[in-house]
Amino acid sequence: MLRYIVVKKGGAKQMRIELKPVNRNNWEEALSLQVSESQQRFVPSVAVSLAKIYIKPDGDEVEYIPFAVYDKDKMVGFIMHAYEEKTSDMYWINGFLIDAEEQGKGYGGAALHEMMLWIKSQFPQCKEIRLTVHKDNDLAKKLYGNHGFVETGEWFGEEEVRSLKLKNSMIL
Repeated sequence: MLRYIVVKKGGAKQMRIELKPVNRNNWEEALSLQVSESQQRFVPSVAVSLAKIYIKPDGDEVEYIPFAVYDKDKMVGFIMHAYEEKTSDMYWINGFLIDAEEQGKGYGGAALHEMMLWIKSQFPQCKEIRLTVHKDNDLAKKLYGNHGFVETGEWFGEEEVRSLKLKNSMIL
């Protein structure tokens, strides 16, 4: 599913972001994705995110879909969607990370945008996308704010819940 193309200034770098399901062909590569040591308290490892698919810590009715983030043929990140299909507001983005070696290149914003588009296209009943962000993760807060996510006042431990209401958003 290719939708997001970014051309850097001067045309030197063209980015083609694609989300591909994590499967038996790419799961080991996905496990090798890492954030910097200073970011590890902000986001679960890919292994923990993949374990959620089997363990279902959010309840039996929650489904998880893990994606690898690619720039052309290179895996640069991971993002997961968790949802309850028969609802309009239980559509979550979680486990989102860009590999430490690939940060600062625009992949985070491009992947987030692509995930938002994918959720809306696959689940037309979705009226709200939610995510959590660690209270000290200022870079992620800025990224999410730039994409329309606002604070809800809800918290899960040290993570605040942010929400994007789709009827007011510009992602379509």
